[in-house]
Amino acid sequence: MFNALMVEKDDEGKTSASVQKIDLDRLPDGDVTVAVEYSTVNYKDGLCIGPGGGLVRNYPHVPGIDFAGTVEASDDARYKAGDKVVLTGWRVGEVHWGGYSQKARVKADWLVPLPDGLDTRKAMAVGTAGFTAMLAVMALEDHGIKDGPVLVTGAAGGVGSVATAILANLGHEVAGVTGRPDTEDYLKSLGATQIVAREELNETTKRPLEAEVWGGCVDAVGGDMLARVLGQMKYGASVSAVGLAGGAALPATVIPFLLRGVNLLGIDSVMQPYDNRVRAWARIAKDLPMDKLEAMVQPAVLSDLPALGRDILKGQVKGRVVVDVNA
Repeated sequence: MFNALMVEKDDEGKTSASVQKIDLDRLPDGDVTVAVEYSTVNYKDGLCIGPGGGLVRNYPHVPGIDFAGTVEASDDARYKAGDKVVLTGWRVGEVHWGGYSQKARVKADWLVPLPDGLDTRKAMAVGTAGFTAMLAVMALEDHGIKDGPVLVTGAAGGVGSVATAILANLGHEVAGVTGRPDTEDYLKSLGATQIVAREELNETTKRPLEAEVWGGCVDAVGGDMLARVLGQMKYGASVSAVGLAGGAALPATVIPFLLRGVNLLGIDSVMQPYDNRVRAWARIAKDLPMDKLEAMVQPAVLSDLPALGRDILKGQVKGRVVVDVNA
């Protein structure tokens, strides 16, 4: 028997989440069984835990869209008992049972060996948000970051926090966008040299192009803010778009793309090819300053998760929440 956060739905469609003891034979099919040590709390987890279940298709369900732990049993030659592994994406925690459990069983193709320099706790301090942030930075690098500050929207959130720390550690001037004055010192501690009030980029304008300001951008918001930012990018600069908190609609014109050569790069962390996942985790171990990573971390346990799921949907969670599933 082991502990897991189980989300259930009653006959009236109401969901509830509680920590329960379950048997190993209840886990879904997979090649590798992992003794989970840490998971995290992401926006998708809030949707899965919250009223209506959001992204969940089948009940009962164990949320948790990422985890790190130790291989306990494997039917795949690539992994053996005792190997340290990390998993992000592949609809784990949404369709397949996820990381809010002391045991998980998944397909071997979904896993990545933990790189040197990271233990399981640090890997989940990075988590899906940090993995996505690194993919976004790598995409900017592949297209060439221009001179000038790199903008990070939603900078106090999980993706934004890690992107800010990575970019600053790589020597870039970073401008962090936040709507919460209480996060300004936090963002500066991560390396942001400029703080931009969210209201400045939420102001509507009829001008498709404005003064060229940003040499690159990691956008974790989308919507109206992304449309405004596109008109402020330097010629040939790129935006790595990773989030939809501001909505899926993009009220922009093609003018920034035609007249400024702006690149809009969509980042999907769910089904990344294996080689790219290995590359991203190796870069995380190399280029993310671990002292700054610790400043982002809030500890949690399984019993905290129903409340934290609600809080993250309200935008009340700062940085990274690392869940010790065995505490």
